[in-house]
Amino acid sequence: MKFSNLLVQWYLQNKRDLPWRNTTNPYIIWLSEIMLQQTRVAQGLPYFLRFTEAFPTVFDLANAEEEEVLKLWQGLGYYSRARNLHKTAKQVAFELNGEFPKSYKELLHLKGIGEYTAAAIASFAYNENVPVVDGNVFRVLSRYFDVETDIASSGAKKEFTQLATTVLPKGKADFFNQAIMEFGALQCVPKNPDCPNCIFKDSCAALQKKKVDQLPIKSKKAKVRQRFFTYLVFSDDDNQTLLHKRTQKGIWHNLYEFPVIETEEITTDENVLVLIQNQNFVNNTIREIGLYNPEAIVHKLSHQHLNIKFWKIKVNGKLENGMNWKSAKKMPFPIVIFNFIEKYSF
Repeated sequence: MKFSNLLVQWYLQNKRDLPWRNTTNPYIIWLSEIMLQQTRVAQGLPYFLRFTEAFPTVFDLANAEEEEVLKLWQGLGYYSRARNLHKTAKQVAFELNGEFPKSYKELLHLKGIGEYTAAAIASFAYNENVPVVDGNVFRVLSRYFDVETDIASSGAKKEFTQLATTVLPKGKADFFNQAIMEFGALQCVPKNPDCPNCIFKDSCAALQKKKVDQLPIKSKKAKVRQRFFTYLVFSDDDNQTLLHKRTQKGIWHNLYEFPVIETEEITTDENVLVLIQNQNFVNNTIREIGLYNPEAIVHKLSHQHLNIKFWKIKVNGKLENGMNWKSAKKMPFPIVIFNFIEKYSF
């Protein structure tokens, strides 16, 4: 098919030289695919290089402590990916003797591997004839074929997978899947694509119908939730502080943070003082208290914005379960807390 051939030719001429494209090792391919979910290549590449240096094989990753994995992941976001990555590595290493399954259907049995990742590994590592469908593929196919299906709808994935299957050239799944994703990342971009210089300028249905900026169709995102966090940065006579692991489900599971007070709305500094006293975080006498950042730091996540203030609280005596800063810095933190620690040079 002309579409497929042109796409593969374009890819061979324009592809980026990325380390996971120079191998058929399923471990390396799997690692890159998990890291690049909802993450730009420029952001994910340094993490990938650090991970492969620290964990060159699936056995190295499986034998690592979770905190070590989370520390290396720090700042990449969507931390459930890191926790699932670790669990999957253990499954492959300890239950499958380090061998990744060699087919799409078998790969789906691994924890944390869904249809997209299974198809990516199967096609890139084993050249199995299965299509990979991600956001870039949705965009390219919806524009080229003028598909008006809402990509957020329940049946969209099945429809686009079937369409991708029809244009997938047999025996070239590895090149074609890489090509269509790369084309969406570099050429058929979400906003203001360079259509006059596109290889499909004469055959793209959306371009002919002047609908490029309307496709793909995607229903509006859910309303962003606002949350308000007050972090208490305790310090005692030995310059030790308090940290705890965030064990509740939701954001930042198993990452470390300072003692925190979450409120339903912006609270005044006077109210925070009352909340601190009522919570009884420590038995020590407070001798000094103040704000590090009078203006809240707004940390934006996909479906929620966190409005964060850090309070400096110095106490008399020694904190129970206190930790020195050298040890504290080795812990995995949400990036907003790590940046705070770095800024104030603790």
